[in-house]
Amino acid sequence: MKTEKIRTDILIIGGGTAGCYAAVTAAENSDKNILICEKAHIKRSGCLAAGVNALNAYITEGRTPQDYVDYCMKDAAGIAREDLLLSLSERLNAVTERLEKEGLVILKDAKGKYVTRGNRNIKINGENIKPLLAGMAERQKNVRILNRVNIIDISVTGNRVNGAFGISIENDTFYVIEASAVLIATGGAAGLYRPNNPGFSRHKMWYCPFNTGAGYAMGIRHGAEMTTFEMRFIALRCKNTIAPTGTLAQGVGAKQVNALGEVYEQKYGLTTSERVYGTVNENVQGRGPCYLRTSGITEEQEQSLLKAYLNMAPSQTLHWAESGEMPSGHDVEIEGTEPYIVGGHTASGFWVDTDRATTIPGLYAAGDAAGGAPQKYVTGALAEGEIAALAMCRYLENGAAGKIPEEEIALRENEISGFLSNGDSPYTAEQLEEAMQTAMDSYAGGIGTNYRFSEKTLDEADRRIVQLQRLSDTLHAGDMQELMYIYELRERLTVCRTVIAHLKARQETRWHCFAENTDYPERDDVKWSVFVNSRFENGNTEIILRRVKTP
Repeated sequence: MKTEKIRTDILIIGGGTAGCYAAVTAAENSDKNILICEKAHIKRSGCLAAGVNALNAYITEGRTPQDYVDYCMKDAAGIAREDLLLSLSERLNAVTERLEKEGLVILKDAKGKYVTRGNRNIKINGENIKPLLAGMAERQKNVRILNRVNIIDISVTGNRVNGAFGISIENDTFYVIEASAVLIATGGAAGLYRPNNPGFSRHKMWYCPFNTGAGYAMGIRHGAEMTTFEMRFIALRCKNTIAPTGTLAQGVGAKQVNALGEVYEQKYGLTTSERVYGTVNENVQGRGPCYLRTSGITEEQEQSLLKAYLNMAPSQTLHWAESGEMPSGHDVEIEGTEPYIVGGHTASGFWVDTDRATTIPGLYAAGDAAGGAPQKYVTGALAEGEIAALAMCRYLENGAAGKIPEEEIALRENEISGFLSNGDSPYTAEQLEEAMQTAMDSYAGGIGTNYRFSEKTLDEADRRIVQLQRLSDTLHAGDMQELMYIYELRERLTVCRTVIAHLKARQETRWHCFAENTDYPERDDVKWSVFVNSRFENGNTEIILRRVKTP
């Protein structure tokens, strides 16, 4: 293993939606050197790798940015940051127009207006949205991209970020990257809980399976303040394929029905968590399976669905074709996924200010890594990348150059060498990951318990996760790919402990399924109106309760 030192002004960790747009924005508004580190390949990485068929955050005609803020606040039952939501909502349409100029196909009606899907969405042909974003970044003269380089941690000394450490998957290189400002754009965390589909199909899940919570873990380890990890996201999806259901609900007006044919969605409510909770409860009460009612739709609607799913979840179209059970003749069975931690749909992530600056000077977060602003989706991630990039450019006017101490570099080299030189371990990273998922499923509110948990089960979950963290120290890596798997496991374990601490701290149940605490099953308005934040210090998660500011 060789060591290579790199010096840059701005380091962007993660070449996904927010990362790419942040790089473009910084490059167009400064002469600073910008480096993107992407552990896959920037052309097809992150949540947009396979494409998307709609932009779910857009201010449609007759609506205002404040309308979008109000929708987000209602869906989160008031636990969200209005200042963050408004700052991104005001940019949604501008970033959309920029993508269209770059070549994104947005569907239009006979009058030349965008085709809407509901009150806040517009339809696109987005199978190539990620290559488009990657190309925008690649064309910038002052942007350098390192593909297949996995950042394993940031460097924080003297109460500021100084850069990061990475490993190359392909050329056996340890990278020491010194930077004056760092953006965490690594996405959220999947794979913490046992997924719907076991074995070979375990990566058939709602959220990008390669998003391990790496950025969260980096912040947690270095004492950054984190927020709202108890607001887990559980998606309502088509059974087995785990394909999106919004296209059915909004595209053809499909209602949620139980096995008796009864529409049950109004009984429980229409927020994201309530839609999942209603489905779970109908099954528990013996009225399942549950479906989205598509039988009776027109041939034109059916063809539209087949094409839409080819853009984003081909397995659903293939399932219809292979089974012969087309949606016009058969309702689509639905189920909840395992829980995820993702700041683009819920409010989990770094506690940031309106510049998307974290509590560590010089460190910023955007997209799914930034907390406090749920329902941001693709365009919200673009907006936050833009906001963070402009803020970093301003920060660099006064910020000192980052310098990583030699002793810290030596510690990292020794850590990596230890994993590569460890003797044969009785365990593999994959085995410990499976044990982690089993523990979280059984004791921290996974699918197996219908997403329910108690204080005692959370204590047991934490005990087992700590045990797995100790065992992870003994793992052996035969090459850099296996070394990456070890670090991914350790990232997930770090995030698990924070999730458990937050679930325990929220002593109230309002987000059914997202945070279903059987010790505290009722609403409590006094306990409710706080942000559950945390800071990791001396091996323990310190909970910080911050009152929600009401307008």
